[in-house]
Amino acid sequence: MMDWTDRHCRVLHRMLSRRALLYTEMLTTGAVLHGDRARLLAFSPVEQPVALQLGGSDPKDLAEAARIGEAEGYGEINLNVGCPSDRVQSGRFGACLMREPQLVAECMAAMGAAVRVPVTVKCRIGVDDQDPEQSLFELVDRCAAAGVGHFVVHARKAWLTGLSPKENRDVPPLDYPLVHRLKRERPDLTIVINGGIGSLEEAQGHLEHVDGVMLGRAAYHTPGILARVDAEIFGDGEVVDPFEAVGRYRDYVAAELARGTHLAAMTRHMLGLFHGLRGARSWRRILTVESVKTGAGVEVIDAALAPVSGAAVSGLQDQPGAGRLEAGEAA
Repeated sequence: MMDWTDRHCRVLHRMLSRRALLYTEMLTTGAVLHGDRARLLAFSPVEQPVALQLGGSDPKDLAEAARIGEAEGYGEINLNVGCPSDRVQSGRFGACLMREPQLVAECMAAMGAAVRVPVTVKCRIGVDDQDPEQSLFELVDRCAAAGVGHFVVHARKAWLTGLSPKENRDVPPLDYPLVHRLKRERPDLTIVINGGIGSLEEAQGHLEHVDGVMLGRAAYHTPGILARVDAEIFGDGEVVDPFEAVGRYRDYVAAELARGTHLAAMTRHMLGLFHGLRGARSWRRILTVESVKTGAGVEVIDAALAPVSGAAVSGLQDQPGAGRLEAGEAA
């Protein structure tokens, strides 16, 4: 989710769910150690619980980056062993590390020794011609021996040659049963499943077999799905009213505008919020066109909200008791 789940996106998502664990976009060790930390690692306290996701393959650098992340207040440090982009491969991290399970274990051991917060792994089931039944279990077992107890598994192979990063999210077939089997045969480990899961109904089905579900594109493109998470997944409270969530996010936007943040950097994450509701097209159009204009402020959000609110009120009058949001499936 590089360039997607930035700090503004995470605040919006936190307005919709108090309980979901949020992850940063992947940051390389080089960026953390030598880049603009104030910009890269900054996050609002409201985002908690939030995990820092790192990319790298040098145990010493990962340990230092993990220490920095913990000092900044992140509650978990996650190593990405799943991203298939060319840029990641050239740096010898991401999915190509599925070929080097011992190195991954050494990285995790170094990270675990450097911090007190949990260190976790996000991986694929294999790459290229690897046998997933061998590659996944070997990686998990070596990391478990190094002290890792929590794994997020994208249930596809990554093809490092011949497929683009976008194609790698859709073309390789999903193997959910293999991830379910991993949990069944390694019951002491926490196993979270990821990949192609587009609805909470699908998530509930997986939770009969694994400990958790990670939503990526579904949560980003149709963030309204998160409004139901606390009530339906955690059994905690009521479904969040997305209009109220927008009101709370509006306050955050106003504060960030005062600090010099451009409106479009924050509203771009809101485009899919009212997916499935009348007025959603106008919402997207107004935010897209007006947010980029010089001097644009929170009045753009108010203007975009008006046609959606009107459609919702009209729908409620036409159908007493009807809800205001229809969660959609991921792209």
